[in-house]
Amino acid sequence: MRLPLAAALALAAATVVAQESTPVRARALGIPFEFGTPGRLDAITDVPGVEVGHVTLIEGDRVRTGVTAVLPRGRGKAGLDQCFAGAFSLNGNGEMTGIAWLEESGLLEGPVLITNTNSVGVVRDAVIDYARKHWPSAEGWADAFWSLPVVAETWDGHLNDIYGMHVRSEHAFQAIDGARSGAVAEGNVGGGTGMICYEFKGGIGTASRVLTAADGGYTLGVLVQSNFGRRHQLLVAGVPVGRELRDDLVYTRGGASEAAENGSIIIVVATDAPLLPNQLKRLARRAALGLARTGSVAGNGSGDLFVAFSTANPRAGDAKGTVALTMLPNDRMGALFEATVGATEEAILNALVAARTMTGIDGHRVVALPHDRVRESLRRHGRLETLVH
Repeated sequence: MRLPLAAALALAAATVVAQESTPVRARALGIPFEFGTPGRLDAITDVPGVEVGHVTLIEGDRVRTGVTAVLPRGRGKAGLDQCFAGAFSLNGNGEMTGIAWLEESGLLEGPVLITNTNSVGVVRDAVIDYARKHWPSAEGWADAFWSLPVVAETWDGHLNDIYGMHVRSEHAFQAIDGARSGAVAEGNVGGGTGMICYEFKGGIGTASRVLTAADGGYTLGVLVQSNFGRRHQLLVAGVPVGRELRDDLVYTRGGASEAAENGSIIIVVATDAPLLPNQLKRLARRAALGLARTGSVAGNGSGDLFVAFSTANPRAGDAKGTVALTMLPNDRMGALFEATVGATEEAILNALVAARTMTGIDGHRVVALPHDRVRESLRRHGRLETLVH
């Protein structure tokens, strides 16, 4: 589909804005994190080769949605060089396409895209079309690379006209084409534009960890689309902040039941450590522990779906001959488990800190996490970290 010039310029502008880094992050508020040392960017893009792109759709008072793309090996190789991968469903009230074959083959083929629940189909179809047009087939097929992309979702219907089907094929193309290394925009961007977390404004968050030389010096990064939880559950550095911040509730006003939560979280874990598919599944499971450290109980209405991949072992999916592989022994995975837990916790809090108050469809308003009140709560509990300037 060819966009009118004005629409194309607006879409390109949205992509560029979404790629700008967010000035305030969780560490800047003095939130302490016990596990590990962050990478230079404290983002999933600290893992060499990984790129992230966002397209953010905000129109009038009804459209609050978008698409986020994670490219394991960058735009040039995303469709040509598969990665070992594993997936885990903590609670399955959600969708992540392509996982049956990922689990069967142990391979992630192409990018991971994240959007809203009702747009999974159009984004999935768009990725197939993108692959057909941009990534030659390794098998020599006449007109296809592969047809089982990984596309995941969370529900943004409280702020977004989710049944208006505003995400279109060209937006998925833009997210892939706009993917870059470097700083990753967080909060109200991409697939996270209309998302809600612990009844505050949520969205996209990311973090990373670099292992010590003794543990291999590997890098691990996490990206989340956070759209889960009820306010009273929220923990920040172990402090029950959510029980103290009872203003502007979204789902639990007047003691509403758990069924009122229409949440989910998608977690993408990337590493350059040489792990095999079963080991990456073990890594994906540990993301649940980072999620729990923020207070989540994986409610019935929450789709908590995680995928982990390794950029090591290039050409792992070669169809001809044999492939020489390297792997990290299971006994040396402890530091990666800790890194996954720590980076997941921080990525979720980064999403909350970065997000801004948003008003959307039907006048629904979701407020941002109040930074000053969080700092005061941490101070009273002796958990506020002294910032060094």
